[in-house]
Parts: sequence; structure tokens; C-alpha cells
Amino acid sequence: MTTKTIETVHSIDVASNDASSVIVGLGVTGLSCAKYFAARGQNFKVVDSRETPPALDELKRLMPDVDCELGPFSVETLLAAKELVVSPGVSLQTEALAIAIDAGIPVTGDIDIFSKQVSVPIMAVTGSNGKSTVVAMLADILLGAGKKIGVGGNLDGPNSMPALDLLQEEKKDIYVLELSSFQLETTENLGAEVAVILNLSEDHMDRYDSIEQYHRAKQRIFQGCRQVVVNRDDSNSIPSTELDVPVWDFGFGRPGVNGLGLLEEDDDQYLAYQLEKIVSANELKIFGQHNISNVLAAAALAMAVGIDLKLIGSAIRNFSGLPHRCQWVANVSGVEFYNDSKGTNVGATMAAVEGLGQRISGHILLIAGGVGKGANFKSLVPVINKWGKEVILIGRDAVEMASTFDADIQTYFANDMQDAVTVALAHAVAGDAVLLSPACASFDMFENFQHRGQSFIQSVERLQ
Repeated sequence: MTTKTIETVHSIDVASNDASSVIVGLGVTGLSCAKYFAARGQNFKVVDSRETPPALDELKRLMPDVDCELGPFSVETLLAAKELVVSPGVSLQTEALAIAIDAGIPVTGDIDIFSKQVSVPIMAVTGSNGKSTVVAMLADILLGAGKKIGVGGNLDGPNSMPALDLLQEEKKDIYVLELSSFQLETTENLGAEVAVILNLSEDHMDRYDSIEQYHRAKQRIFQGCRQVVVNRDDSNSIPSTELDVPVWDFGFGRPGVNGLGLLEEDDDQYLAYQLEKIVSANELKIFGQHNISNVLAAAALAMAVGIDLKLIGSAIRNFSGLPHRCQWVANVSGVEFYNDSKGTNVGATMAAVEGLGQRISGHILLIAGGVGKGANFKSLVPVINKWGKEVILIGRDAVEMASTFDADIQTYFANDMQDAVTVALAHAVAGDAVLLSPACASFDMFENFQHRGQSFIQSVERLQ
């Protein structure tokens, strides 16, 4: 491998016909793109603005002769590319990239490449919150129906992988993809069999100029789709351009034609399709109104590809949730501890506080903070006032976060996760719950949200 640090060169060249593809960003996605090109004998090089990107060692091991430029992006290199394969972690507004894009160098991404290679249906899921839960539940439904599936995209966990890695496996009946707005920015025409925007709330405002720009990125999921699932409780879920395709909808009200929703009967609440009951809300193993919405979304997506309602009901009854999403950890002296480290934005934390608040007899002590991503935390105030006892803040933007709260919200600052859980337990009484739901990214103190959640679990274990 040729590895060199390149300074930015402001010169304009036209990409030649024999130019190589340039993979921009060497993380998990960039490595999967490199493996995809290498397996097909395609000419490519890799660039990353970091001197030691996370997948560098693996790239060297697998492809020691690949040309890899590290350090500030070279405009000259980007302008000479046949195409730029941009990883989701790299903003298209990065100066060197913007120059190349303005000069007409084509831009693509792993999802765009993947969608052009597969001939079986793609089920595509995006939204600000609930994506991973819906995709995992949908995967369980499809497996229960005997389908061979590939699950990937913007996912964590052992049973998922980057989209292009899925092409190395045996042929599938259906692919289920969780897609971020960053991935959709470089996806021209996904052509999904069915697509959904679950919901939209403020997120990634450190990367987008406005929530409208964020919304436009999400809307790209509908390009070329054959069916649409719509959240009738969130107008941002509706395609912004009229599509002549079948539409399924879900929401908390009584379901209408081709709709999923809730039916009240005999003091019980049922999730239903039109007038047909699927499952009682009391049978679900995951809690909170946001998770009822997630179940309805998964059911609608499954119905769109012809899965029987009885099979759907069986799978969602047995679904117990994902790690780091309102995951019960322990009971210490009558106080319950819950890990919602995946709550990386304000909307997710609001849903977690409300869902848990309705479930417990006491009050919530919320552990929050980290990298705020430009979010406005004021929206948390009503749910904290209703369900919370106090907030313990950690991380880089803790002070900024506290400044947006009402003066009567009890706020404490902790040095680290162990300090936070110790303070929370000291202030809690039996019946209360301590909830880690940070409303922030984790990268100031932790490797990722999984690392943060594990740190919380270990800190709680030390209290016992």
C-alpha cells in the first residue's frame, strides 16, 4: 500500500477516462466499498482526512497495494476521480469535496451502488428515531415467514453489516436496509419495493443548515419506490412529491382503509389492521407509545410485501427489543436502572422519558449530555417537568444543555458515568428509575453509543 499525506492543491483538472474511483472516508463503510471494488477488479484509491482512520489496519491487511492518501483532502486527487464514493461520515459540504462536486465529478455512495446491483426487493427504513427497532422487528417477522433476508445499512449489532458486504452472501429473497440521511444524500434512485420515513425531529443540526435540509435528505428514500408506508401522526413522513404507488399508513388513531392503528375494546387496546386485531398492547414486551408506533410501522412494512397477519402477530409478541434502547439493567435498593444510550437526539430522549414515566410508580432521574450536535434542548423541559425528579449531566455540552432548562428543574453535573449513577442512586427512592438517555452523541467521552451504554451498565453493577 502506498500511504502518503497530501496537502490541499487548488487546481482544476478534468477526470480522464481511465481515472479511478476514489473512496472518501475509511471507516466501516469505506472498507466495505474497498472490498467490493477489489473483488471486481475495479481500479480505486482511498482518501481520508485523518492520519489514522479506524479501518486503516484492516485495509493494509487485506489490500496492501491499494493507494491510500491520508491527511487533508487533495482537491487535485478528487478532481482527477472517475467518481467519488463518499462515506456517510463525510459531509458533502467539505470544502475540497464541494469544489470537486461543483466541477462535475460524479458522487455516489455504498447504498447507491448496492441498489444498482440487486434484483430482489429492498425494504427501506429511515427516520429520526426507531429505525433500528423497526428493522430488527421486521427482520424477525420475515424470518418467521421463511424468507431469506439480508439486513444492513446504518445498523449496529452482530446480525447486520454494511450494504455492500451483503452482496458477498448467498442470494436473498429480500433486503432490509436502515438508512441514515447521510447515506441518502448520495443515493440517486433507491428503487425500494417499500419505503418509510418513520418520523422526523431535530437531529444532526451540526451538519445541516436547517431541519428542512435534513428533511430533504430523508425524502430521497422515496425515489423510485413501488410502495410507501406513511406515519399519519407525522406529516414529515409523507412523500413531498405525489407518487402513483400503493400507500399504507399507521398511527395511534383508529385505522382506516389500508391502515394500521389502535382499537379500544373491553378496557384493552389492540394493534389492528383496519378492523382486524393483530395483538393486544399488553402482550408487547417493549414499552412506551413510541414503541407501539414502531410495531405498527413494522407490521405495515411486512404487509406491504405480503406477510400474513398471524405471522406478524406472532413475531411482534416475541420481540423483546434491542440493547441500549430502554434496556432494563438492574434494580438497586428498589430503584430501577435503564440503559437508553441509543437516545442520541432530543426526540428519542423525550420518547424514552415519557414511555418509562408511564410505566413506573415513582419519578425518573435522567442522565444526559455529550455532544449536542447543535440541538435545541428546550423541548425536553415539558417531559422532564411531568415525569422527572432531576437531571444529571455529563459530557462536553452539559453546561449548554443545563442553560436551556427551567430554573426549577434540579440539575447536577457529574465528572463521568460512575459519578453520574452514584449521584442518581443517592437522590432516588424506591419506585424511582434512573434512565440513561443522553439526547446527545457519545464521541466526546466514548467510542460510540454502545461503549457509553456498556459503561453505564458496568457503573450500575459496581453499585450493587
